[in-house]
Amino acid sequence: MNKQRLFFRTWLPMLVMTCYLMACGDGNDPKPTEPNQYLVQAETIKTLSKEEVAKAVGSNPLYQALVRYGVTTYRITYKTKDTDGKEVQASGALVIPTLAQGASGVPMISYQHGTLSSESQAPSNFGSGTDSQLTTLMASLGYVAVAPDYIGYGVSKDLAHTYEHRQGLSQASLDFLRAAKEYFAKNNTTAWDKRLYLTGYSEGGYATMSLLKKIEEEASGEFTLRAVSVGSGAYNKTAFMKSIINETTTTKTAGYNRLYAWVLLTYNRIYGLNRPASYYFKEPYASQIPATVKHVSDLGQLTINTNITNTFTDAFKKAVNDGTETGFLNAVKDNDVYDWKPKTPLWLYHGTADDLVPFFNSQSAAEAMAARGATTVRLFPIPNANHEGGVVGYASGTISLLSTFP
Repeated sequence: MNKQRLFFRTWLPMLVMTCYLMACGDGNDPKPTEPNQYLVQAETIKTLSKEEVAKAVGSNPLYQALVRYGVTTYRITYKTKDTDGKEVQASGALVIPTLAQGASGVPMISYQHGTLSSESQAPSNFGSGTDSQLTTLMASLGYVAVAPDYIGYGVSKDLAHTYEHRQGLSQASLDFLRAAKEYFAKNNTTAWDKRLYLTGYSEGGYATMSLLKKIEEEASGEFTLRAVSVGSGAYNKTAFMKSIINETTTTKTAGYNRLYAWVLLTYNRIYGLNRPASYYFKEPYASQIPATVKHVSDLGQLTINTNITNTFTDAFKKAVNDGTETGFLNAVKDNDVYDWKPKTPLWLYHGTADDLVPFFNSQSAAEAMAARGATTVRLFPIPNANHEGGVVGYASGTISLLSTFP
């Protein structure tokens, strides 16, 4: 996607500065004797020399010039739970820099990726996609880089992706970090000094916010969280949903409208609402939606070149607005992650002209968190930036955050 390519171009050069700003500690831990609870397999994909990394990250000479270390890439397979509580196996990418003999550890950055248009883009596939290149290059700069695939990609590609679902994204991401922790505990490596940073943009921003909330509320003693940056996530799902239902002045692109429909259909499935597409959508749109929607590619035939509010049935809109559609409204509310009190330094970046995820998502989050007494949350509006344009400010701000909280 365009926003991912822009993120890649912007993020990489600025990471170089941060490498030199962050002190490193000792990552050697004794090997535990207990069996793994999460880690199933750590499959070595390939070891790349510094020169090979330079070729792998693309043909741009700037990217090649940034490389500092060789890396070893791994596909981590681990245990997690799907949204129905069933244990499943998922996967993620782990990339470790080849540090000099005797070098001390480095921090870990967990990067939650944005919307994927195809399975081949999953980070653990280590293909030519942006996310794979990003994790490889971040590691070559001296970081431990990890990126969960989420449920629905990688080894769990046959399962439905939990698109924009708080519990699904956060559980898969947290259990991936637990599996990575088990890997390092049982391998005598200096690569990780236990510091952890979280970051993500768009769906990745929402996943990161959900993950931060889950760690602080359920796993605060498991990780040494230093700081978090999020960009342009849909944190205030309730307000966002109502704007989508009722907004009549703005026509989104067909691609954006398809994503809105995917969120609705995902909640319809996960929360057991099980309404037919014809309950939500008028014709000709309802008949363009297949019975099973696991990934956005399943909605390839859905073309909405009008404002999405024009596609909803009058009965559905009325039930939402008068509050009688309790099942759907409760499902949406369950995915709000804007009104709580973070303890970890959290910086929110959002374009004020975001045409996919409105700016009020970050603004209302910052205001609600401040009202609850949060003192480590900062909002950084990116003036006049749309969804893709906001990546630049988010990436540069993330670098600033990393050096501010070493």
